[in-house]
This record gives sequence, C-alpha cells and structure tokens, in this order.
Amino acid sequence: MSRRSSRGTSRRPRSRSVAAPPAPLSAAAPCPCGLPAAYGECCGRFHSGEAAAPTAELLMRSRYSAFVAQDAAYLLRSWHPDTRPQTLDFDPDMRWQGLDILATADGSAFHTTGTVTFRAHYTHEGEPGELHEQSRFARHEGAWVYLDAVFTR
Repeated sequence: MSRRSSRGTSRRPRSRSVAAPPAPLSAAAPCPCGLPAAYGECCGRFHSGEAAAPTAELLMRSRYSAFVAQDAAYLLRSWHPDTRPQTLDFDPDMRWQGLDILATADGSAFHTTGTVTFRAHYTHEGEPGELHEQSRFARHEGAWVYLDAVFTR
C-alpha cells in the first residue's frame, strides 16, 4: 500500500513536526485489520512468523496491520521477490485508521493466485484520506505473497 494524494500542487506552507512512530501493538489490543480478534491471535502471529497467512485476504489484512505497526520486515518478507523494493520508508505523518475489504477473488488454500479489493482509511498531517486498491497475490514457495496492485477510484 502506498498513499495516493488527491491534493493539488498549491498548498499553504505548514510547520512540520516529526510525528512519533506508533506505539507497538500489544497482543491483547484489537487487531487493526478489523477482524474481531486480538492482535496476537490475529495478524500478530503472522508478523512474528508463528504462522503463515492461509489465504490472500488474511495476508492483505496482515499487511495492512503491518503498515499500522510500521513493520517493514514483515512487509518485505510477504512481498513477491520479483516486485519487492529494497527498502520501505514510512511517512511519519501517516496514520492508518481502518480497513474495508470490498471484494476477494480466489486466494484460498485451493488457488495459486488471488485478488483483494479494499479501501484503507488514513489521516495524513491530520487530513483524512483513503486508498482504494485491488491487490494481486500469488503463492511463492508455498506461501501467499503480495505481487502488485492497481489503484482504483
């Protein structure tokens, strides 16, 4: 996921303060992905390597939670090697607020590819926004990985 701005090029200058990174997610905290489970029982087990996401949708949800937690290591591990960047930089003024899964196609234990269409809500420098994307996933060495995405409106 990356943030896409709909703002024009003329903006008033603002004073920028460096925002603190988000507090680490506790195992008992609600999972940011939106499922009714604690983080440790939901996406936290994928982030720690205790388990692998069994479906493309659960991988998408865990990647969203990794953006919330700014877990670059997990995001890079769960990215297909053919499309994975060398590094990730997080915008310190970005705060992810919620995830809506809009549609899924394939991506189960019986598939080798899948897509997940979602809307992720955020604030950037205090202004609300959303990212609407259709992400493609594939199996690589037996595990689901993020391949690429198409931004939609």
